[in-house]
Amino acid sequence: MPHATAAWLVDNTGLTFAQIAEYCGIHILEVQAIADETAATKYTGRDPVRAHELSMEEIEKGQKDPDYKLKMSVQSQDTIRRTRGPRYTPVSKRQDKPDGIAWILKNHPEVSDGAIGKLIGTTRNTINAIRERSHWNSANIVPKDPVTLGLCSQRELDALVAKAAKKAGIKAPEDSRFEGDREALLEELRAERAAAAEAHAAEEAETNGEA
Repeated sequence: MPHATAAWLVDNTGLTFAQIAEYCGIHILEVQAIADETAATKYTGRDPVRAHELSMEEIEKGQKDPDYKLKMSVQSQDTIRRTRGPRYTPVSKRQDKPDGIAWILKNHPEVSDGAIGKLIGTTRNTINAIRERSHWNSANIVPKDPVTLGLCSQRELDALVAKAAKKAGIKAPEDSRFEGDREALLEELRAERAAAAEAHAAEEAETNGEA
């Protein structure tokens, strides 16, 4: 539940958006949307401290140093390491798996079936059936980005593609989808800072004038 955790960290800590995005494995613009309450879904905050995934000491370290990368607690890491079996996917999203698999097969044929299976949480037989269009629901399968479908994070997909590309000896594609959004966000932040500075200067001038 990375978005719910991000919502809690935004509301209850002084961590930067970059730190929260890095820890939760989501894009910084998603954190910005959660903070501005413009996200498509309203998330109920999930406390990672109570879930024993993050300690207050780690949060305090991050608040003191904006460049500090938060580390998941050892207890939570051990739980993750003990997990066996395919990746768990919520029931509501399982029907989207074929579309996500088809997208990877179409756009990144260099990725192995085993890697796709781990990322999406599926079997080699299902992947092969979708590739050969022998899947029972082939007529309705439409390739869709698994990140958009919520089947994995952008960071997980990028890492998978980069690893497969390196192994195949090809250059990994560069994701420039957020370039325009990033520049727009930076411009907006600069404008907000400038407006705040002008307001502060005007307030000081008014105070000095009254004195």
